[in-house]
Amino acid sequence: MTDIRSADPAVAATPAPGAGPESGRAGRGAGLRAGAGAALPAVGLLIALAVWWLTARLELIHPAALPPPGEVLTAFVDKPAQMLGHTWDTMLEILYGFALSVAAGVLIGLSLAGSRTVERMFTPLLVAVNAVPKITLGPLLVVAFGWGQTPILTMVFLLCFFPIVLSTATGLTTTPADLAELVRSWNASRWQAFRKVRFPAALPQIFVGLKVAMPLAAIGAVIGEFQAGESGLGFVITQYAGVGDTATAWAAIMLVALVSILLYSALLLTERMALPWVRETTSSR
Repeated sequence: MTDIRSADPAVAATPAPGAGPESGRAGRGAGLRAGAGAALPAVGLLIALAVWWLTARLELIHPAALPPPGEVLTAFVDKPAQMLGHTWDTMLEILYGFALSVAAGVLIGLSLAGSRTVERMFTPLLVAVNAVPKITLGPLLVVAFGWGQTPILTMVFLLCFFPIVLSTATGLTTTPADLAELVRSWNASRWQAFRKVRFPAALPQIFVGLKVAMPLAAIGAVIGEFQAGESGLGFVITQYAGVGDTATAWAAIMLVALVSILLYSALLLTERMALPWVRETTSSR
């Protein structure tokens, strides 16, 4: 019978690729880094709470303006259903206004990128609209649309659309030269070039605008609720701050921040799922 074992003990003892101690240490190191990365936001939150508590404890800011974190938590616990109901109203306004801004912003950006005449005609107007302090438009929006969601959504739209327009137009007009040359070599039509190359290449830049616009949507919703709201966290802030209950007002402010973090994180997740090649080709993080 033929002996199929290796005659060379050194060859037989050679470890398989990736099976050595270095590989094990690398795997453990990656796991530790992932765990540390997941814990960092919690550490940052604890530091912020500690600074807040110390500031309130030493009364560096008057307690009427900045109550301690414990009082803010108590204010939320005392009325959780009411606070969560207003949070839901604000979240819906942010999402609706943001969706309108995305639809209009991308279309306007496409128009600016597709025609130099349109770009020269309307870019100064867009810059002027963006330069107007939006809070000054609040009373006028109430006069124009009355109370309710319409002026609030308009405020969200006015704050959000410009970054989306700018990022879309920039992404579509900065297609990499090698990709543009590849499209020309294929003799592709304008629609094929847009669908296969220009728009996919612009998506990372478009998502930059979306990530800038998402926190602005929360700001716009709260400003709109200050002026025209009948519910929502902005309405809560004005109502309770007006009667001196700053703890409840700060609880509403913290909920606005939490909603913004959750929606921004959801947008980041959407970007990673929609553009998996970006992280692979542009960064090792």
